[in-house]
Amino acid sequence: MACPVFGRVAHARAYVVRKASHFCSVPQHRAWGSRPATSGFAAQGTRGSSVVELLGKSYPQDDHSNLTRKVLSKVGRNLHNQLHHPLWLIKERVKEHLYQQYVGRSGSPLFSVHDNLSPVVTTWQNFDSLLIPADHPSRKKGDNYYLNRTHMLRAHTSAHQWDLLHAGLDAFVVVGDVYRRDQIDAQHYPVFHQLEAVRLFSKHELFPGVKDGKSLQLFEQSSRSAHKQETHTMEAAKLVEFDLKQTLTRLVTHLFGDAGAQDRVGWAFGLGLERLAMILYDIPDIRLFWSEDERFLKQFRLPDINQKVKFQPLSKYPAVLNDISFWLPSENYEENDFYDLVRTIGGDLVEKVDLVDQFEHPKTHRTSHCYRITYRHMERTLSQKEVRHVHQAVQEAAVRLLGVEGRF
Repeated sequence: MACPVFGRVAHARAYVVRKASHFCSVPQHRAWGSRPATSGFAAQGTRGSSVVELLGKSYPQDDHSNLTRKVLSKVGRNLHNQLHHPLWLIKERVKEHLYQQYVGRSGSPLFSVHDNLSPVVTTWQNFDSLLIPADHPSRKKGDNYYLNRTHMLRAHTSAHQWDLLHAGLDAFVVVGDVYRRDQIDAQHYPVFHQLEAVRLFSKHELFPGVKDGKSLQLFEQSSRSAHKQETHTMEAAKLVEFDLKQTLTRLVTHLFGDAGAQDRVGWAFGLGLERLAMILYDIPDIRLFWSEDERFLKQFRLPDINQKVKFQPLSKYPAVLNDISFWLPSENYEENDFYDLVRTIGGDLVEKVDLVDQFEHPKTHRTSHCYRITYRHMERTLSQKEVRHVHQAVQEAAVRLLGVEGRF
């Protein structure tokens, strides 16, 4: 049953789950795309050999492999565990709040925190364990980073729910880096960070304060299938929804204070840490989180994690704009392949990529796209001559790897 959403940072969901050998959840995430997947550019970043070496393990490549050098270079950075990094500050503030507000019977924190789990998961963990159907668009190769058909970089921290629940945990927090192929602008990056919380209730934990609670049940008289658990009773769903709303309200107040915070943020077992930090600290560009510029990092070395701080912008260096136009191939063009190509070649010099024009030839019915690439260095001024080399490499790679016909 869905809980009202407090803002656009995340969505809130309430689950009633039996503490047994099965866990069922239906996560509310975006439909990541339904376009046909391609085997084009993305795999070239790692296809120097037949295996990918990652975090001390080897993964054989196949027709599903689509990791790029750009993304591989981010694995293991763990910004959320980097002392005094703004993402670390957010994580520590949430942990502190949960530890203080939610205490178990023994006086120890109710929620356990897991912030060092490997981002490499199986497709079963990322999808099947959450009952995401085999034909669901969220599995598309065009929107995920696959090591091969059976292993991938997690697209959400929910990939660890099944394992932690089956380890016997019924109140836990997972924090980690997640990976999705996406557009390029100040709000999107192929790597971002989530913080997710799960809490389970038994019948005896949920109903003790309710009049005639002993007669209430968690589930209606219905049957469990491989795809769906029993139907929750209205009483159970309402109580869990109320508990989640109360938890969110307290957390939002702790992070933002009382003034209108409910209109800006919500919690769906997964908070986007970058989104929260951008709001709390007025950070304008998601690329800044990966900066090693001392002018950025020193602003977050705080004696108290709850100390208020407003990011002081670095000098705004001028942008360099270049357009690229090409005819699309007759089939299997994936826009996210182009974005990944630009990211891999241009790196963090690329601020954003906009599709500024689409044209269909009236006779041949071929389609042409024109993209405007905004190049801007975060720490110095770029010259058009410097950018021209990068842009030319993008043009050549688009023709060679995506099968497009250039209109350069």
